[in-house]
Amino acid sequence: MSATETAIASAEAHSAHNYHPLPVVVASAEGAWMTDVEGRRYLDLLAGYSALNFGHGNRRLIDAAKAQLERVTLTSRAFHHDRFADFCTELAALCGMEMVLPMNTGAEAVETAVKTARKWGYRVKGVPDGMAKIIVASDNFHGRTTTIISFSTDPEARADYGPYTPGFEIVPYGDLTALREAMTENTVAVLIEPIQGEAGVLVPPAGYLPGVRELTRERNVLFIADEIQSGLGRTGKTFALEHEGVVPDMYVLGKALGGGVVPVSAVVSSAEILGVFRPGEHGSTFGGNPLACAVALEVIAMLRTGEYQERAAELGDHLHRELGLLAGGGAVETVRGRGLWAGVDISPALGTGRQISERLMEERVLVKDTHGSTIRIAPPLVISKEDLDWGLDRLRTVLSV
Repeated sequence: MSATETAIASAEAHSAHNYHPLPVVVASAEGAWMTDVEGRRYLDLLAGYSALNFGHGNRRLIDAAKAQLERVTLTSRAFHHDRFADFCTELAALCGMEMVLPMNTGAEAVETAVKTARKWGYRVKGVPDGMAKIIVASDNFHGRTTTIISFSTDPEARADYGPYTPGFEIVPYGDLTALREAMTENTVAVLIEPIQGEAGVLVPPAGYLPGVRELTRERNVLFIADEIQSGLGRTGKTFALEHEGVVPDMYVLGKALGGGVVPVSAVVSSAEILGVFRPGEHGSTFGGNPLACAVALEVIAMLRTGEYQERAAELGDHLHRELGLLAGGGAVETVRGRGLWAGVDISPALGTGRQISERLMEERVLVKDTHGSTIRIAPPLVISKEDLDWGLDRLRTVLSV
């Protein structure tokens, strides 16, 4: 067997199934390129679902991590450490908020946001104990814990994991009327992705996000924005909500916050909202650890320059112009997205999204499918225009256009 086949066979012999990865075994990576165990180079047009916004092996981030590795990596939250205050201060400022509650993974941050909203509902809004409701959107993807999949509409993510956590109501994404009708006195929060990533990079109708902001403000309901994939430069602005001039009550962040080096996530909000927690009521051993804070501080400093947001906007315009030329020609049905993020619906006659992804892999381009014949394109924000065009040429080859 080849080195690739041997590595995959060994992994399958000793690991349980969860993801369905493409049959490539990465050994090294730099910038927008990855090299497999056979020495073949691939253009990464997925960027770890936005975790690698700043590319593989970004020197600033690696240097920050190395420097911190020599000092201290973990204290647990049992003690203070000298990077924590700066991390919380800088991230709060980047978000225009007051307080930060750090976690590790995106799912942990979403769970934290859910707990925050419920506690706020009981302590501040005055909702009767055990009656708090949170409204979410259909086709959402917020993580895979038992609570989070309880409000998923994806059978693959949800099936066989019941009994499910109560307290959530699902309404159609983009439908303000349905959202308004679902709200009651016991509604404590609306939790949505400004752009739905796993659903195929779905951008809501114009006016929807400002409408959500207006409704939640009118009804004394928290607007929680899950910007784990859409935030931190991906769409051409620091946050996707900025495209519509909207500021939520709470950001849920992750993925790119760790710079592709360590898992870092956070809930960022006001002192009134995050101030509902008292010592001992929530926690995470690794949340806000020194290594995570050191890397995330460098991420925040990089975002403060505006360079990466501007790059995502300019290259994103180019990406969507090129993809738009493919739409309606028979091979591509629809293109959606914003910035360096696109969902491309391929004609089912050409194959499933998985089959298209495998054909692109043969052309040394890596993307990932979702929901039938849709592929997602989300390169690192550091990709060059030349490399992006090379990848798009490979897509045209696969689609024979």
